[in-house]
Amino acid sequence: MITFKSSLWYLCLFAVSFIGCAENSKKAQDQNTEWNMGVALYSFNRFSFADALDKADSAGVSYVEGFSFHNMGKEFNDKTMAAMTDEDISKLKEMLSAKKIEMQSMYVSGAKNEADWKYYFEMAKAMNMQHLVAEPEKESWDMLDSLAGVYKIKIAIHEHAKGKSQYWHPDSVIAAMKDHPNFGVCADLGHWERSGLNPAESLKKLEGNILGVHLKDIHETNNPDANDVIIGKGVINFPAIIDELKRQHFKGVIHVECEHKMENNLAEVIAGKKYFEGLNNKVN
Repeated sequence: MITFKSSLWYLCLFAVSFIGCAENSKKAQDQNTEWNMGVALYSFNRFSFADALDKADSAGVSYVEGFSFHNMGKEFNDKTMAAMTDEDISKLKEMLSAKKIEMQSMYVSGAKNEADWKYYFEMAKAMNMQHLVAEPEKESWDMLDSLAGVYKIKIAIHEHAKGKSQYWHPDSVIAAMKDHPNFGVCADLGHWERSGLNPAESLKKLEGNILGVHLKDIHETNNPDANDVIIGKGVINFPAIIDELKRQHFKGVIHVECEHKMENNLAEVIAGKKYFEGLNNKVN
């Protein structure tokens, strides 16, 4: 006979089993995270946009990040991205579409005033970008936050190494984001390591604000001039990076950025991408 007490026992057993299964399912899902992988086209800055896009396509990515001072090559009359017309932007979109690659972000350098920034926001709007990557001067914070709100396109603050950027430390980025709801973060793992910071801890400190990641590796920590190396061959603790990004349920784009062997580094880009994706399957 099933009594009330025994029924209650079975109900508790079922509840514990259900919760355990749910936790195991979530853990398995987290372990099988597939990242949105891209390439920062600065990796191929010696080449025209067409050639750089071919290289990114060969790396098997779905995303690229442009940069404003890229010499776009003969297809664009050797203009930089900073000088493109509406016709050039249409051509750029066609080239990306043909490769089934998206450009959701662009690094902006050299914008001096509101008119300059409006140009980049208009370009970003035409290309359905999610954010512009920049290291803006403090005097422009309010203006940029306002424009970003109008265009519905975020500003992702990027950081170079200590002594080379006012944004080298997460605290400086947090200060910029205060009262600027349209600011977020482009997390550059290599530059944090160059500054003697722990990249995983820096990610944790900026949780909820990370719009994109620059994936690179270096040969020595706490050295602003440390050499760029193949991802996985340097000093960065990538298992800790993956753990932290998984904990945050990061869904943005992770752009491989290779800053060595610039004349011929496609193999290094591919190796870094494969290392990160392969390591992901090994990290709990």
